[in-house]
Amino acid sequence: MTPTRWTIAAALAALVMLGYYTLPGNTFLASDTQIYIPILERIWDPSTYPADSVALRPHVTYSIYDELALLLRRISGADSFQGVLIAQQLLARFCGLLGVYLLGRALALPPALALLLPVLYGMGATVAGPAVLTLEYEPVPRGSAICLVVLALGLMAHARLHAAALAAGVALLYHPPTTWPFLAVFGLYLLVEARRKGIGAMRPLLIIGAFAAGLFVLSRFQAGETEHQALFHRIDEALARLQRLRGSYNWVSLWGAPYVRQYEFLGLFIAAALLRWRHAMTREMRWICGGMALVGVLSLPLSYSLLEMARWSLIPAFQPARAAAFVFVIAVVLSAAGGVMAARQGRVWEAAAWFAVGFAIPAQTPVMDLLLPDFRDAVIAKRWLIVALASLATAWGVRAYTQQRRAASLLLAAALLPYFLLPTWGNVVNYKFVDTPDITELAQWARTNTPKQAMFLFADGAKDPAGSIFRARSLRAVYVDWKGGGQVNLLKEFAEEWWERWHSMMDPGYKPERIPEYAARGIDYIVLTKANRISERPVLFEGSRFLVYKIR
Repeated sequence: MTPTRWTIAAALAALVMLGYYTLPGNTFLASDTQIYIPILERIWDPSTYPADSVALRPHVTYSIYDELALLLRRISGADSFQGVLIAQQLLARFCGLLGVYLLGRALALPPALALLLPVLYGMGATVAGPAVLTLEYEPVPRGSAICLVVLALGLMAHARLHAAALAAGVALLYHPPTTWPFLAVFGLYLLVEARRKGIGAMRPLLIIGAFAAGLFVLSRFQAGETEHQALFHRIDEALARLQRLRGSYNWVSLWGAPYVRQYEFLGLFIAAALLRWRHAMTREMRWICGGMALVGVLSLPLSYSLLEMARWSLIPAFQPARAAAFVFVIAVVLSAAGGVMAARQGRVWEAAAWFAVGFAIPAQTPVMDLLLPDFRDAVIAKRWLIVALASLATAWGVRAYTQQRRAASLLLAAALLPYFLLPTWGNVVNYKFVDTPDITELAQWARTNTPKQAMFLFADGAKDPAGSIFRARSLRAVYVDWKGGGQVNLLKEFAEEWWERWHSMMDPGYKPERIPEYAARGIDYIVLTKANRISERPVLFEGSRFLVYKIR
């Protein structure tokens, strides 16, 4: 029995929720939202964070992320941004899974078997080196954009070019640096089509052009901007050293050979898949798989040339090397599709090999490591798990073509088990829970008992994320923190200010005799862990982990 469109939509929605709560999971205030939330709160209420260097320098000029979040909060009446951002995140993930499903259908896979593609893609992948994800854990602009680009790829695969341009245009509004690989492939494809069919084939570019124009207009009315991004300057050596310290993921030369070899291997894997299944691919699918993988691989030397040799100031903000994420996306798609098509031909061992690559990627196992003589217990256990999951997927694929009535149980097992077995038996841990109750406890106290203009310093916090989480939850300024330093890739003046504060305040470490120095810099309260209790000063707040002292 062929599933209906509503059945497929329900299955994809179930996969979205399954992935949200299991693998890859979800976080809030664990990474980049530590920066985005103070920026959004400052735009929402300009009286907050009057002296916080992170909140005062928004870097959302070229994104609809802030405008849409503000609009949805006003419409919904929500008391925070968390709910409206998560709603966008879930919708974006559905779009990404739908795009991968459409890629499977473009390969002429039956609807039920085409669901194997979103099953594998829905578990996400950590792209080491550029430090990016194929499915973001947090509701950030890049996470929405990459899912919309995948939807655009699925629509392009079915020659629905105007719809693909529309999806890519929305992705462009969210995050241009994530969208450019698709625009490069799509634009070149339309140019070739125009030579075959006439200039009318270029019309979808008008849609993307309209979105680009709209983004430019919106950028002219950015609220709260106090420092413009320097996009056409040369990075001096001092700023380059700082960016290498705080944003090493942009510098390809710092990644290490194992990371680069992973992209080389996956590039060869994709080339082999294209050769093996070229007769099953439409013209559009060959463009998508070959083009996106090629752009992803070439983004590494491109980033090296423009950043490390030319020192172009746009590159740390644009981060072209993160296009390597699409190498992983295409590898997962082709591994799942290759497994299904091999199973369809009764080639059981070949099908299992294709699937093994697909399961190794969300298992955070470099595919090459599967073949290396590593006999540690954890490595062997993960290998056996990948083999078991690949075998189960192969059994489903074979049974679906030979005994369709008995395939339902295998379908359910192949779809559900990876989401539960990889985080447990496979020991796949994507993130740590850093937003702990002790930080929430402290933030609630500060929000209730201190003035809006109060300045805090987590004096013995070093690189602990507690300070940046506190900033977002309490709506109170933090003098300097490690996470906030990520904006050195975007804003030169901020970079200089952040480094002076960090080098002066945090590098020497906390000592009680430095308290007058803290006060002289306008810091009103210091937060200490209990190990550094100051006996001669009254404690304003004492929680399960932190102490607060007023020093001005």
